[in-house]
Formats: sequence, structure tokens, C-alpha cells
Amino acid sequence: MVAMAENTLGTDSPTTVNVPDRVGLEGLEEKFSTRWEEDRVYAFDPETTRDEVFSIDTPPPTASGSLHVGHVFSYTQTDVIARFMRMCGKNVFYPMGWDDNGLPTERRVQNFFGVRTDTSVPYDPTYQPPAQPAKNRRDWDVVSRQNFIELCLAQSRDDEEVYEQLFTQLGLSVDWDLSYRTIDAHSREISQRAFLQNLADGKAYNAEAPTMWDVSFQTAVAQAELEDKEVPGAYYRYAFYADDGSEIFIETTRPELLPACSALVAHPDDERYQHLFGKTVTSPLFDVAVEVYPHPLAQQDKGAGIAMVCTFGDQNDITWWRELQLPTRTLIGRDGRFARETPEWITSDRGVQNYAEVAGKTVFSAQNAVVEMLKDAALLDGEPEKITHAVNFFEKGDKPLEIVTSRQWYLRNGGRDTDLRNALIERGNELEWHPSFMQSRYTNWVENLTGDWLVSRQRVFGVAIPLWYRLDADGNTDYDSPIVPADAQLPVDPVEDVPEGYTAAQRDVPGGFTGDPDVLDTWATSSLSPQIIGRWSKDDDYFANVFPFDLRPQGHDIIRTWLFSTVVRADQLQNSIPWKHTALSGWVLDPHRQKMSKSKGNVVVPSDILEQFGTDAVRYWAASARLGADTAYEVNQMKIGRRLAIKLLNASKFALNLGATEDKILHNADDAAVVTHPLDQSLLAQLHEAITQATKAFEKYDYARTLNLVETFFWHFTDDYIELIKDRAYGSRGEAEQASVVATLATALDALLRLMAPFQPFATDEVWSWWRKGSVHAAAWPGLEPELAGIAAASQAGDVDVLTTVTRAISRIRKAKSDAKVKQRTQVLTATITAVEDRVTELEAGLDDLRAAGNVRELTLEQGEAVTTDDGETIDLQLTAITLADAE
Repeated sequence: MVAMAENTLGTDSPTTVNVPDRVGLEGLEEKFSTRWEEDRVYAFDPETTRDEVFSIDTPPPTASGSLHVGHVFSYTQTDVIARFMRMCGKNVFYPMGWDDNGLPTERRVQNFFGVRTDTSVPYDPTYQPPAQPAKNRRDWDVVSRQNFIELCLAQSRDDEEVYEQLFTQLGLSVDWDLSYRTIDAHSREISQRAFLQNLADGKAYNAEAPTMWDVSFQTAVAQAELEDKEVPGAYYRYAFYADDGSEIFIETTRPELLPACSALVAHPDDERYQHLFGKTVTSPLFDVAVEVYPHPLAQQDKGAGIAMVCTFGDQNDITWWRELQLPTRTLIGRDGRFARETPEWITSDRGVQNYAEVAGKTVFSAQNAVVEMLKDAALLDGEPEKITHAVNFFEKGDKPLEIVTSRQWYLRNGGRDTDLRNALIERGNELEWHPSFMQSRYTNWVENLTGDWLVSRQRVFGVAIPLWYRLDADGNTDYDSPIVPADAQLPVDPVEDVPEGYTAAQRDVPGGFTGDPDVLDTWATSSLSPQIIGRWSKDDDYFANVFPFDLRPQGHDIIRTWLFSTVVRADQLQNSIPWKHTALSGWVLDPHRQKMSKSKGNVVVPSDILEQFGTDAVRYWAASARLGADTAYEVNQMKIGRRLAIKLLNASKFALNLGATEDKILHNADDAAVVTHPLDQSLLAQLHEAITQATKAFEKYDYARTLNLVETFFWHFTDDYIELIKDRAYGSRGEAEQASVVATLATALDALLRLMAPFQPFATDEVWSWWRKGSVHAAAWPGLEPELAGIAAASQAGDVDVLTTVTRAISRIRKAKSDAKVKQRTQVLTATITAVEDRVTELEAGLDDLRAAGNVRELTLEQGEAVTTDDGETIDLQLTAITLADAE
């Protein structure tokens, strides 16, 4: 049922509004999501110019599993900015992507279907995965590379559909026609073209070098993907032997690396070891002679002050190996096990025999074996000292990383080039950071890089490295002169495709070629999100209209990965920063101030809270948090947001049914003449101030302050102003007085709907549909001139403080009634308010509304002095006497 409210006040022709008899939030998400899509409310217009566009480089969420409440939090914050810019007249470029290649997708597919891949298995075009995965991983299906990729593609599509449904329910104003996947043909083409451009420019190179390696995932790991975890360990103390028989004790947490020892190092100023520099000592158990070197990286106060250098135990070992040009004695392989053959540098009978005890063992088992041998030979000095220490893990892994020697591809990122490092730090200075203190995280990361960006991964599902390599007559690979595909061939899969000038029969045979089996790190593709969504290298005009982007929103925890890597690529490819502004969201914390994570079991499922509280309520909670602020998951905030949305519906219904229709809105200064009452003028003055301050805050990306300002005015409007003007609004004091209040109601409601639209898009568009055409989200932000002129003109005619002072007075009267335990409609026979001169003047301007709202028969205003309380509070307005009808 819909009530038809008709109002003819102040106009020669009636205006009709359609206000439901009953209002509510239920069903609004589905209703308006469908309408927005059908009406193309958020569509980007490619026929544009750069100055008209506001472009957003949106984070593509990893499409592997379920979304969590953190996504709702950060994506809402981006969306309110997008909606504001659109209402400010910008042609908003707001796409959504899915980061669906890489390890997370592979792991999800493996676990979901119970399959694992083997490149030697032939493709089966009829393969269907088991309905239920086997409980034991050893019983999982072994499938071909291509079958596994097909499963990954299918599963990620299913996940993305779920994500899109939730983001639609969340009210994100993205243009879904601009959606992309980091594994689709377009993204692969852009990613491969960028890599080949880097190669041609000398910014990409391959090298055989020590590499952080995850033995579980069987892939190399970049520095940005490392995570330190505290694990239990122990210091083991044992001695090397000098030629004169003296003992040189070292302390280490990794005794299993003793057979891989290349040297000992001590600080140049350490007098305990200066006599040993340049001399050799012999290792226990394995009898290998190693030289003692001075190096400033050695710490005199750590352990014994002299370190065992093994290739490779940690990053220090890599530094010492490189700078001291030590021999490479790598024993741990990609499988995480020690080499099965005795290495050539172990030659003594005892050494060979002892090495047989660790050959082929895992790191854990090898450590136990070496420790037992040291104990049996009475070589351990004292009991091991138990400790807890930080160890490198892959951020998605559950075992400590090892360092193995492997051939990998790298992009130059300043880690080994001071000039480039400084240039990338300067790129950070070109950006506008929101909040500004986040820039230090970027700068600190770049300053502390220890190597170039490792971008190759030994995985299956990803963007293939687009290269082949010639094989010589003996079948050896020529890595120095790779075969590059023609640009028109992109995207290519070197494992399946054949380079020009060769045949398929020449694959992997002497004199033929081999395809690069690796894929690019997922960050190497997602770091190109501006180029991918901007159609770089495919549509120059389109790219020029969006790049550099206006905004990169993202979490502060991936500054070192996604933000920095995107800066690197834009610097390499466009000699530019990728965006003008970056907005960093904080984390969502549980009630105990802990970061939410699946491993901790404290994650909240977004669909649950959206169903329980409604989208507008959840968005209110998310938008209440400032950028960069870690924020607790707070149900009470969502309840407040829901109350706000419901109040908006009810207050709007009341105002519209009073005749606050579209034709009553003050559109310009001439319209303002109808607003004659000081209380109305005061409200509009406060509205003018709220709009001005809210706009300034939004322009600085401080949407949380905008929401606070708008919400504060809204409650003042509904709880104070509307309660004060009801008598006039119903016409008790004539048409002119009624016209003044109705115009004020219409103008304030019109502005409030637009001010609240970015935060509560469903409730505001519902109210808008009752009395206006189109969508509120296609309307202009109320702070735009010259539209604000009508409000400004009306507000200038009155005193901004009148409404506040009258509100204070009515609250005193209401409190007196509450204290007397009588109903608010109880008549006040007499009342006296004592106030300072300015307050009395303001009360006189709104006296009629004050009397009507308080049901006061006789109200006396007396001028008096301000009173100072014992707490130092100055009171300039008091209810000094009151007589209630029921109290006689």
C-alpha cells in the first residue's frame, strides 16, 4: 500500500509524492542493485577526457575461498570515495578485478578436489575430478598440467561469482562491465608484454643464485613474501680445530649445515680471532678445511663472536658468500632433503662415513643426526641452550624456508642499485599518502631491500614466462639468449606453444629448444593492474584517459608488495607514478584487538552480518573508521548504523507527508525569500556549515569526518528541529509560516539524502524514489556551487545559533517533565528561563516554536549573568522556574 500525499502550499499546481504506509530496510539491497545495473547508474563513459575522469585502481581480491569482514571494511571505504567523486561530476572509472592466479588458487583447487599435478601425465579431455577428495593426500588424483589449469579456471570462476554477489549486496558502485581476471587472456597478454619490455630494457634478467625456497610448495619466494615466525630452537656449541690443535668454538642454531660450511667469519676488530684471519681450520665430524675471514657483519657480542658460514643457512650467509667469494657448497635441494651423494669437498673416511648419516634426510632429521654424532664423539661443549627465535617463512607456508641455488628471473627494483633505490624513494614522495604517516613504511621498505625482485615461480597456474631457450648439440640450455615471441603471438604458453622457426618435434631435444616451465609471481601481474584495466599497449587513448590513476586504495599491510611493486612497474614502463593518491585501510580486529585470520578462528563471515543488520548498517560501521586505523569489529556500531537508516526512512516519511516536496526546495538565492522564520534560517545556516565542512573533509579523503558531521546534523534535524516546528508545519500560524518550514524541510531533506548517499546508498535511494526522479547516486553533491546559493541566502538572513539555543531550552523543559515523571505532552502552565543577553535574543527569535513544542502556556525570558559551577563549567541558560499542569 502506498499513501498519496498531496500538497498545494506555495504553488499553483499540486505536487505528488509516493510514500509507503510502512517503511523498512528489508529487500532494499536486491531492489536497488537490480535497478542500478539496469539503469547503468555506475557505468564509465569511455567517450571522455582525462580531466573529467576519476580513476580508481581497485585491489583485485584473491579469488580462492571465502571473503571475510576485512573485505567489507576496506572496499566500503573505497566505495564511499567513488560515490562522492561521481556526485561531484566526475566520470568515475571504478573496475573490479579478481586475482585468481598463483599459489592460493592452486592450494584451494588441490584441497577442494583432492588432486595434484604431474607434468609428465598426458592431458585427459574427459577428466572429471572426484566428488569427494580422498582423505589421504597420497590417494589424490594425479592429473596433467592442463587438466589442473582447467580445474583452477573453473573453480576460480565459481568463487568470483560468489564474490560478485556479495560485493553487489554490499552496494559497491563498480562498473561490472570493466571486470578483469589476472589469468584471462587480456591480463596474460599485458603481463607478458610488460615482462618482455623489461627484458628488452635490461630491467629483467635471469641468474643462478641463492634463492629463498618453500619446500612444501616447491617454489622460490621473494623478499616481500617473507614472514618472520617465532619458533623454538637451540644454540649448539662445538669447536673447529686450528693447525696447532687449539679449539675455536662456534655457536649455531643449525648444526645440520656443518657439512656445508665454507668459512668462519669474525669481526675485524675482535682481538680474540685476529690471529686466525687468513688461516684455515678444520671442521668437526667432516674434516673439511675452511678459511677464517674478517667481516664487519660478524657480531662480537653474539654467541662466541665467530660465525660458521654455510651455503646457505640465512641471508648473512649469502652476503658473506658473495662479498668474500666463498665456495658454493649447497647440500639442501628443492625437495628439502640433503643430497644423497657425498659432496666432493668431504674426502676423509670419517667425513664420508658421517655424511652417510645425513644423506637424503630432511632438514629436521639431518639436524638430529648431526647432534647425535657430535654427542657420541663428545664434541658438544655443554648442553644445548634452548631459545625461541625468528625464522623466515613464506607468508602462505607452514615450514621454515630454505635457501637453495636455482636459476630464476628477476626485475630490478633498487635492491642492488643505489641510484634506482633513491629514484623509487622519490617516486614515493610524488604520491599523496592518506594517512600521510604511512609513507614511512614505503620508504623504510625500499631502503632495506637486500636484492632484486624475484618474479619467477615454479608453479603451474599462473602467467607463463614468455620465453624459450635454444638447446646446443649436447642438450645444454642457452639461458643468455632466450627466444622471444613476436608481439602478435601474445599471450603464449612456452610449454605448449612452439617458437617461430621450430617444430614441435624439436622440443627438448639436442639442437632444438625448450620452453621456460615457470610462471610469473602473481604480484608480477597484479602489479600491472593500472596497465591491465587501462588497456595499456592496446588502446592508447583509453589509457591516457585513466593513467596515471587518481587513486590506489589498499590495505596498509601490502605496501611492501602490491603498492611498491606497482610503483616499480610504472616507473619502468611509463617513467611515472601509477597514481596520484593512495588510501590505506587498516585491519579489522576482533574484540580482543587481535587481527582477524582464519588460522586464529576469529573471522566473521560478511554474509551473516549483512543479513543480520543490513548493508547500510554495515557500511556505516566501515565508514566510521578513518583510513589507516585498525578497527575493532563492533556490532554496536552496526546497530547504530541500522538505527540511522531506519530513522532516515521515518523522518523522511514525516517530512514528505507534511508537504516537503521537490518544488519547495531552495535552488537559488531568489527562492530563499520564502524562508522567513529565524528557526528555519538557523537550521539552514547550520546545514550550510555542515555541507561546507563535510565537503572539505571528503576532498581530503577524510570520509569518516564527513560521516560524523553529516550524522550529527541529521540527528539535530530529526530530534530537535522537526520536534520544534510541528505546530507551524501543520499550519497553525498561517500559510507564510507554514511555507517557511516546508521549504526548510524540503531543502534539508534533499541535501541530507545526498550527503548520506555514499554511506547508506540503499536507504537514501529508497527515500529519493518517493519524491524524486532517477537515482540519488546520479544527483550532484550538495556542496557544489551554485546550488548551495539558496541555502546560503536563507542562512544569511538569520542567526546560526538560534536553533541550538532553542534546542537547549526545550531540552531543559523536557528534563523537568521527566524528573516530575509526567508525560511530555503535559502542559506547562508557567516557566521562566534565565539566560545571558545573547541567549535571550536567540530564544525570542524562536519563542513561538519553543512554546508550542513544550506545550507551554506562559513562558518568561529573563536576562541574567552566566553561572560558573564548581567544575568550572559556564552555564549561560537555565530553567529557573516551572509549573506543570499535573502538579497543581
